[in-house]
Amino acid sequence: MPAYVDPETCTGCETCVDECPVEAISMDGEVAKVDPELCTECGLCVDACPAGAISLKEE
Repeated sequence: MPAYVDPETCTGCETCVDECPVEAISMDGEVAKVDPELCTECGLCVDACPAGAISLKEE
């Protein structure tokens, strides 16, 4: 399953946007949003998120 961003935990720092090698993450206002069709489930965003807002689990 693609990466999931918890909108309550996301701080909008954009670290995940910069880290994603396939550009599957964009900002929707102040919260990161993952495009499930582009996400390869590599987990780099999970490791990079300083707030711990991203996980590889079902929404």
